[in-house]
Amino acid sequence: MENTVFGIRPVLEAIESGRTIERVYIKKDADGQLISELREIIRRKKIRTQEVPVEKLNRLVKGNHQGVVAQMSAIEYAELLDIIENISPDETPLLVIFDGVTDVRNFGAIARSAECAGAHGLIVPIKNAAPVNADAIKTSAGALYRIPVCRVGSIRNTIKTLQAEGMQVVAASEKSRKIIYDADFSKPTVLVMGSEDVGISKEVLKICDEQLAIPIVGEIESLNVSAAAAVMLFEVVRQRISEL
Repeated sequence: MENTVFGIRPVLEAIESGRTIERVYIKKDADGQLISELREIIRRKKIRTQEVPVEKLNRLVKGNHQGVVAQMSAIEYAELLDIIENISPDETPLLVIFDGVTDVRNFGAIARSAECAGAHGLIVPIKNAAPVNADAIKTSAGALYRIPVCRVGSIRNTIKTLQAEGMQVVAASEKSRKIIYDADFSKPTVLVMGSEDVGISKEVLKICDEQLAIPIVGEIESLNVSAAAAVMLFEVVRQRISEL
């Protein structure tokens, strides 16, 4: 596995040095003082962790992993307020929030479409999100090196922050009666894309300003999330270009 650190002390040192870590894999039922220390610092820093059988760790790395393997991030994450402040005054903000998108290729494909559409940043939750790894970078065609990505602890709180900054938050939902072509994307906009299986969570849907559907004329009821994101992103582009 690319971009990995393994062994208890090396992983502890990587965390304490401030390196960006996607996920820590720990052997099921692992115990001991150092493991307890590792679990505590992971909890404090809100790093994603997964308890796995030793066989998985053996597949991930060749070497004495001591029951611990950390997957390092391929990028450096940005702060939300930095993303907002770096948007040029003569540009209309466009951000994308991922609510439970866990498939790496879908994430990478959306990042590629977002960068092509001129989006100013991507926002992902710390938990229940696709890792930014080599597959994501490849699928994004390098877009993840070009567009800022922010990790947040709470999607709901982040939405409230963006609304307070004057942005409309729009949820992609096939259940909505309002379609994307009836929306006004000339305003500062945040698009929310949901998970591949259940879509956007009810808690997030409740606080979005609008729910919009993509009209479907075929027999299949919905698009793949990455295809849906591309359609919505380029409807934003179409509307904004027409106003120039």
